[in-house]
Amino acid sequence: MQLIDYFIRLARYHAWATELLLGKSLAHLGDEQWHRDCGLYFGSVHRTVNHLLVTDNIWHARFAQGVSPRMALDTELYHERDPLVAALRQAVQRWPRWLAGADAERLAGDLSYTRNNGETVRIPFAPALGHVFNHATHHRGQLSAALTSMGFPGPELDWVYQLQQEARGAT
Repeated sequence: MQLIDYFIRLARYHAWATELLLGKSLAHLGDEQWHRDCGLYFGSVHRTVNHLLVTDNIWHARFAQGVSPRMALDTELYHERDPLVAALRQAVQRWPRWLAGADAERLAGDLSYTRNNGETVRIPFAPALGHVFNHATHHRGQLSAALTSMGFPGPELDWVYQLQQEARGAT
């Protein structure tokens, strides 16, 4: 398997796991539970989902457009749940499409960008791309833990389940 194909699969997993979390698991939360500080790094489910959208937007701009938006990582892009969920659903769908048209040779190079503090960074492209998906997995895990602490079942988000679905021809 070529590295670009691996990342396309990882991007599809990113979209699948996000949809599973948003569409099935977090949808059960009432408004109070959605906004309650439940001890996550960003406090509430709402603020954590906002963080996922902020970082997805920042990293996508860095990779796909070569720009470095400066935005605090705790920026609240949406106060209301429905537009936030819709925006994150749309955002994660960009990665598989972008990667399908990406130059496989680019993966061997570097990514240069500017951090929020103005520092210019140059890091290996492929591991940085892996970070994007790993970072989202980390926060989806926090959200899953928040669900179980509130008495709801956590979703089965392991990548192997998505791979099994794809192997069966289901999505």
